[in-house]
Amino acid sequence: MLLRAKKGSVTINAKSGKLRIVLPRNIGDGKQHYIYTGFDDTVKNRKKVQMVALQIETDIEDNCLDCTLDKYRTMLGVFRGQQRLQIIPKAPNLKQLWAKYCEFKQPQVSASTFNQDFLGSYAKAINNLPTNEIKDAIAIRDHLIQTYPPYTAKRYLTQFNACCKWAVKSKLTASNPFDGLTVDIKVKRWDTSKIDPFTLAERDAIIQAFEQHPLYIGYTNFVRFLFFTGCRIGEAIALQWKHINIDCTEIYFCESYSFHGRKETKTGVNRKFPCNEQLRAFLLSAREHSPTPEKLVFPALGGGEIKANSFTGVVWRGGVSHGVKTPGIVTQLVTEGKVSRYRPVYNTRHTFISLCLERGVSVQRIARWVGNSPEVIYKHYAGVLGDATVPEL
Repeated sequence: MLLRAKKGSVTINAKSGKLRIVLPRNIGDGKQHYIYTGFDDTVKNRKKVQMVALQIETDIEDNCLDCTLDKYRTMLGVFRGQQRLQIIPKAPNLKQLWAKYCEFKQPQVSASTFNQDFLGSYAKAINNLPTNEIKDAIAIRDHLIQTYPPYTAKRYLTQFNACCKWAVKSKLTASNPFDGLTVDIKVKRWDTSKIDPFTLAERDAIIQAFEQHPLYIGYTNFVRFLFFTGCRIGEAIALQWKHINIDCTEIYFCESYSFHGRKETKTGVNRKFPCNEQLRAFLLSAREHSPTPEKLVFPALGGGEIKANSFTGVVWRGGVSHGVKTPGIVTQLVTEGKVSRYRPVYNTRHTFISLCLERGVSVQRIARWVGNSPEVIYKHYAGVLGDATVPEL
């Protein structure tokens, strides 16, 4: 009787003209163990016995060796025609299912989402799991909760659940052990304090600081545009003159840009943005005479697309550039008392939406301008909307 299974190699030899399987000594009690097959030593029989030996070797590597050896004697019996063996295929693990799920999802999502999320963060999370067996879904859930913040853990678990739900429908696995596990992870509801717009005075101070900066004056138009349109950062970076009509009265947002390259907008929906006179005058003054359609409206100082992370980490917030620590423009304004507290670049979008709400622009119209749904505006900007009073009737 074997005591435990460890890695080792399995060989075949003959004794008295009969084939036997030789098990490695290090898998059990240190003694030599054999499986006597009863097969004559012929080429045909060696092929049959080799199949059993390979199965034993595979089970040793997977730490699932049948220490009674009954499984392998049964396989030999099948080859002798003494009994029939019901072969139950091993269920695919999460990593294998995820690979097939990615093939299914690739045509349905943008290239950047596929590379950054499906082949990136989600796949990395699977590779870091203590087990890939879907039967260990509870252990996987507990690992995610202990390793990641609640929101991230729930997001990963949601994806694993979607993968296995698809796998069940595709008849790749019999069940989905991840079903219902996301309810165990409690995530705090959206904190409306995260909507932290700049004031009108702070907005103007930031634009002026860019205008007066000896190195970063070239980003002034980019920052002004973010404040005046509320578009997403990637949408402004991707903007080309072909996206703005000849009179600069309308902008067509249909692309975004990230470190993965150009892609569709976040929602996958294109939209037209009407320019007021303030924005129109600014665009006309920024436009060169007869620019080529493909020319970027807001190129980086060195040419090409602006790198959002570099802009945020060096220009806006401040950081280390070429070994030199430099204060960012907004960080410096906080130090000078011209901006009350630091806020990231994305808050330019919050600022535009909040100012529009304060001026009485309808939620539906703002949603069309910035590429959101009215529900998102109501959900995240409820504090800005204020409490409506009951009218006199």
